[in-house]
Order: sequence, then structure tokens, then C-alpha cells
Amino acid sequence: MLAGLGAGALWGMTFVAPLVAPGFGSVEFTIGRYLACGLLSCLLVAWQVSRGTAPWPTWRQAGAALWLSVLGYTGYYLLLVWAIQDAGAALPVLVIGTIPLAIMLLGKPGHLRWRGLAPGLLLTAGGLLFMVVDTLAAHDTEGGGRVWRGMLFAALAMASWTAFGLWNARWLRKHPDVPSTVWANWLGVAAGVGALGLAVMAGVSWGALSGRPGFGLFVLVCAMTGVGSAWVAAVLWNMASRRLSGSLAGQLIVSETVFGLIYSFAWNGQWPGVVQWLACALFVLGILASIKAHR
Repeated sequence: MLAGLGAGALWGMTFVAPLVAPGFGSVEFTIGRYLACGLLSCLLVAWQVSRGTAPWPTWRQAGAALWLSVLGYTGYYLLLVWAIQDAGAALPVLVIGTIPLAIMLLGKPGHLRWRGLAPGLLLTAGGLLFMVVDTLAAHDTEGGGRVWRGMLFAALAMASWTAFGLWNARWLRKHPDVPSTVWANWLGVAAGVGALGLAVMAGVSWGALSGRPGFGLFVLVCAMTGVGSAWVAAVLWNMASRRLSGSLAGQLIVSETVFGLIYSFAWNGQWPGVVQWLACALFVLGILASIKAHR
């Protein structure tokens, strides 16, 4: 549980990355973060192989890492960006916010009764509702087909990360001989390759980025989130996925939102509003209820 909460705390750093280094887009931050993660992972893989502490991945393992990195890293985020471009931020956030609920429902162990899981599910759903209610009230529903296309992309993004969460946990349980750190390295290398592909698709060039004001800070933020929010968080999430059922691990995902709110409010020097306080309280109560049910 501590590993899962630690992963959430590190994932939450991505909420404030655009605030720390303004002037750069979310796609550019994603490319920079995963390139930094991929570079670190390449160095660690080479170091481990040279010392004989870890083998090179087999073709099947490399294929699994590449496929899962698309589901949970670059492919997921590209779908999310397309969703926001077409439908705005509010509705896609609502759809993406159901990921913890989907993983909790699909990852429920057979011995756990629905009656025991219900309090955590309801509390988490209530927190998500509070998080989006104000934004939805101000959302402009004009746009016709683009809005519906954006909702389709959001649903695909939700399905992509849900599949990643479940299949990644299943892969780890089937391969106990692969340490969490080694698997994080392989995923990181695959994510770096995906980031290069995303940069080509988005038309992002090094020359254009390096000429912008604040480029040095942008590189620093990408390095910190690439190491922390991508690589270290992946190690911690792999540790949690090995030891917890999918339903409890899914519940812990909401900690990313809680930590992200804490970081954002701290950076802006503001106190949360009533809605944010209520949402965070429900998220924490949902986590505690889920822990109690699984114990």
C-alpha cells in the first residue's frame, strides 16, 4: 500500500509541471518526460547487463514492454490530448476519472464480496463527482460531432490505461523472476521509443524548443518528472501490483489526484475550495474503506 501511495505521490508531480515551466505544451512535457525516462532506463539496462545482474529481455519480453508502454504511457496520453482538443477538458477528465473505479471493478478478487467493496466504490465515485461538477456546469456543449469524437477518444484512453493496469499486474505475477526495477527499465526504454514516435507525429523539433524562453527550466522539469513520475513511480507501482489485488491497487490510483491537488494549491499559495476539500476527504475515506474491506 505504501508503494502504491508513493507512486500516486510521484504521479501527482505532473499536475504542477506546466505551472513550474510555463510556455510549453502538455504534449511537449510528455515527450520530454518519457525521453528522460527512456535515457535513464537505457543506461540502467546497459549497466545491469554489463554487471551480470540482469539479462537482456527476450523478444517476447521486449514486445510485452513495448505494447504495455503504448497502453499506459504514450498511446494513452495521445488519446487524452486528442480528447481534450475535441471536447475540452471537463468531459474527458470525467471519463478518465473513472479509471480507478474500472480497475476496482475488474480487478476484484473472487473471495471479496461486492458488499465489502461497495463503500470504497461509492466514496470514490462521490469524490470524482465533486471534482468535475463545477467544471461541467461551465462546460460549453457546442461543437456537435467534435464533442462526441472527443468523448470517444476519452473512452479509448480510459480503456487503454485500465487495460495497462490490469495486464501489467498480470504480467508481473506471471513473471516473478523479473524484478520490479528490471521491468521498470524495460518499460522505460519502450516509453522512450514511443516518445520519439510521438515527437515525430506532433512535429516537435529540438531547435524550436531550445529557442524558447525558459528552456533550461523545461529540461530540468522533464528530467525530474522523467526520473520521479515515470521511472521511480513505475518501480513502486510494479511493487504494489505484485502484492495487491487489482481492486485495492485501483483504489490507490486516486491518491494521484489528491497529491496533484496538494501540489497545485501549494505552488499557487491557495487553500482548496469547499468542493476540493470534500473531494479529497471522500477519496481518503474511500481508500481507508477499501483497505478495511481487503484486510
